[in-house]
Amino acid sequence: MKTQSNKIHPDTHDIMLEALIVQFHIKPEFVEQFESAIKQNAVTSLNEEPGCKFFDVCRDPADPTVFFLYELYDNQEAIQAHMRSRHFLEFSEQTKDWVAQKTVHAMRRSVGGMLP
Repeated sequence: MKTQSNKIHPDTHDIMLEALIVQFHIKPEFVEQFESAIKQNAVTSLNEEPGCKFFDVCRDPADPTVFFLYELYDNQEAIQAHMRSRHFLEFSEQTKDWVAQKTVHAMRRSVGGMLP
């Protein structure tokens, strides 16, 4: 089983990767269900998608309805493969009514620090 720690190594800190930065505002009554679902989506993405190099899930300590994702992919094709994956489509369908707002920013990681 692959894990996040063997996806990016310190000697690859200067590799250009595509980044997705996603912020979710979740309806309060669905926060716990969403947290469980997004964690499973992240683990599955890392384990089943060769082009997914990093998938971090963060939660705002001041506002528990806000989640922040930082995802790194080899290239645009890897992002498209993620968006078409069964687990992503199931996650999106499962959580669509739980989401009050979602913003997505696509960026390119040009210089990176060392990731675990």
